[in-house]
Amino acid sequence: MRIGLLGGSFNPLHEGHLHVARIALRLLRLQQIWLLVSPGNPLKPAKGMAPFATRLQQAAAQVDGRRILATGIEAGLGTRYTADTLAALLIRFPRARFVWLMGADNLEQLPHWRHWRNIAAQVAIAVLPRPTYNHRALSGQAARTLRAMRLPARAAPVLANATPPAWVFLPTPQHTASATAIRAARAA
Repeated sequence: MRIGLLGGSFNPLHEGHLHVARIALRLLRLQQIWLLVSPGNPLKPAKGMAPFATRLQQAAAQVDGRRILATGIEAGLGTRYTADTLAALLIRFPRARFVWLMGADNLEQLPHWRHWRNIAAQVAIAVLPRPTYNHRALSGQAARTLRAMRLPARAAPVLANATPPAWVFLPTPQHTASATAIRAARAA
């Protein structure tokens, strides 16, 4: 099974996340997308964060539960860091072919993630564009370090079968939705 993993706080899940999931399903020829609702993102402040159960419930209510599903598996595994979550998932699901999905904003931040090089060594990565981040991300430390492992966008349909480290940047239409902006609008 080819599964895309999209991690995040989903505070809240919004149309931009769903846009990424739908594009990834199609271009990467994935069978499912798992939205990994984080019990607590170590790189984000707890202030303003909705409770985990609320975020998971709201995300689950917006997806079909078949091709795109929201999961609290990180809470069940007791993991907080992507590298640890991936290591546990690879043990639990040895036949799955996982692809980590991230926006260009996360590619730019990737060197701040715990054991980020291990993440790239564990699973293939698909990077989707985000307004204002693309150039910085593609010229940043992670992209430079992983330059030799970058595949052309036309390899997207076979990325799930690629031996990590392997990654692609998918030049797709961008969605401007932002959870920060949604929360600010709700507060106003």
